[in-house]
Amino acid sequence: MPHASLPADQSNRLATLQDGLDLLDQGISVFDRDLRLVAWNRPFLELLGFPDELGRIGTPFADFIRYNAQRGEYGPGDAESQVAERIAEARHFVAHVSERRRPNGRLLLLRGEPLPHGGFVTLYSDITEQRYLEQLSEHQNLQLDERVRRRTAQLENANANLRQANAEKERIAAALGRSEARLRLINDTIPILIGYVDRQQIYQYANKGYADWYCLPAGSVIGRSVLEVVGPEVYVQVGEHVRRALSGEQISYEYRMLRHGQTVFAHSTLVPEIGSDGDTHGFFVFSHDITEQKRMQSALLQAQKMEAIGRLTGGLAHDFNNLLTVIIGNLAALQDHRPDDPGIADFVSPALQSARRGVQLIRRLLTYSRQQPLEPQAVDIGQLIGDLARLIRRSLPDNIVVDCRCAEGDLFAKVDPAQLESALLNFALNARDAMPQGGRLTISADLTELPADAPETAEFDVAPGNYIAIAVADDGCGMDPHTLAHACEPFFTTKRLGLGNGLGLAMAQGFIRQSAGGMRIRSEPERGTQVEIVLPQTAAPASRQAVAETPLPEASGDLVLLVEDDENVRRVVRQQLIDLGHPVIEAENASQARDMVRHIPDIAIVVSDVLMPGELNGRQLARLLRRECPSMRIVLMSGYTEDEDARGRDFPILAKPFLRQELARALQRAAGEETP
Repeated sequence: MPHASLPADQSNRLATLQDGLDLLDQGISVFDRDLRLVAWNRPFLELLGFPDELGRIGTPFADFIRYNAQRGEYGPGDAESQVAERIAEARHFVAHVSERRRPNGRLLLLRGEPLPHGGFVTLYSDITEQRYLEQLSEHQNLQLDERVRRRTAQLENANANLRQANAEKERIAAALGRSEARLRLINDTIPILIGYVDRQQIYQYANKGYADWYCLPAGSVIGRSVLEVVGPEVYVQVGEHVRRALSGEQISYEYRMLRHGQTVFAHSTLVPEIGSDGDTHGFFVFSHDITEQKRMQSALLQAQKMEAIGRLTGGLAHDFNNLLTVIIGNLAALQDHRPDDPGIADFVSPALQSARRGVQLIRRLLTYSRQQPLEPQAVDIGQLIGDLARLIRRSLPDNIVVDCRCAEGDLFAKVDPAQLESALLNFALNARDAMPQGGRLTISADLTELPADAPETAEFDVAPGNYIAIAVADDGCGMDPHTLAHACEPFFTTKRLGLGNGLGLAMAQGFIRQSAGGMRIRSEPERGTQVEIVLPQTAAPASRQAVAETPLPEASGDLVLLVEDDENVRRVVRQQLIDLGHPVIEAENASQARDMVRHIPDIAIVVSDVLMPGELNGRQLARLLRRECPSMRIVLMSGYTEDEDARGRDFPILAKPFLRQELARALQRAAGEETP
């Protein structure tokens, strides 16, 4: 009878399997890596003449060899030596086919094969009749009678052994149970979601990972429908794939779902099970989590976009700043020469203001593309938001209420204050546009801790630590999922032409990431939008005394060589130098400037652009002149500083566009009279 602890169907299957093995013409034995018997059949014992008591799970291979040696199966010699020799060969088992003549005259064909994980399987075939047929055809009738007799004996022995099979079946069932437990452990441990669905879309199997993925208890998936397990939102995405799999098609797809408050992604492959009749009985499901892969793809895409913007901005910055240098320089000169003319001021002041806004736009673009160094410092976030709130209240219509909520205590973050103020102002103006009928704008700041295992840490994509969290929220029209997904893309905007360039959120995100912070946006149609950023917390700065602005130096009258390839820029800078009291000579490129320095000993100062055509650029010219004329004072100008640490070099660098006062300071630093 089957073991009481085993299910009836399992016992029946094991009994059927053993009966089938016993009915084989060939004997079979399977030994594991430890050389112990794990499977056999009755012909194995009979063909080799082994007693029944050796036919049990776990019998050592050595017992069979010793039994043969003691009855002289291997000829004369020491039995233990014969055992040791054959055990050594079994431990290094190799595939072989051999014939063996038994003492009883039977000729056996042995075929041995090693198993992948150790151990071996051997098939024993009685080929006595075959040899007799080949060599003694005249004895056909005799051999036929012998085969009938032997088969009859086998059947009689099989019937007799059925009464003793319960114990054997129980041992085999226990071994199979252990094998099934190991297989279940493997299935529940591997990082693959495995399931089986029948043709009625009912789960008949699911491993532990599958249940965990859908936040269900282990074992609770079996017997439930696909719709019930995955939920209606996921079923909308996968239902058609399920129907195609049940029609016999193998198919792969991706889907997303909300899990523990976060959107996760999975890749699934459905493999149909097709019976011998051609009908599809169901399908297997193999899935794995691709959320991290999706996040990396998104980060790569964003990086590629930022690189494209950086290349575009970097290429335009130099030329654009040269244009602004000419515009601002001439407007400032006109303002200086006609300070008391209100008619001039009415035109010049707005033009200067607009030109300076162009300078800020280029710098913000460079910051976004990470080609413009930031100037981070310890910023009192509460004070910055308070000052900004007064500006925002004046900029918003009366039907929008501005509410500021800053936590008590020190809220200092390490950030570029001008960039942060610009980003928060952009958020506020976007909120204004989202509330044409009025509403409430809330700006809040608080200290937050982001541990390594917190979902917010991964969402903001920042290192664990303490941060200052700043949120700008409105109760306006909100955004649909499609708009929200593209909100931070460069040049993406939903505003009418002329009302936005689609760079505000993109540049804010670039600046925040460059500041080691993170940003996220939450929005729903008709339920408002919240933009939240986190910035690294820092200690409050030590109090510093205000330093009075250093007055402009008096004119030295030293001869200045101005090196600039743009004629209009050269004209503006020349006039500024003349206004500062310096005589000026000009060169169009670095090679011409080098020759002039070598032939005009009175040149005391060189003011040169960095990027110029020719074999030498401005920085190379400066290094050459420093070697040849160590006392030469050198000031470099740049419309686009390629090196982030350029200001820390030996030569003062003026960022275009600049005013006459800034040029004077640079000349003063070049003379060693002022620390850069």
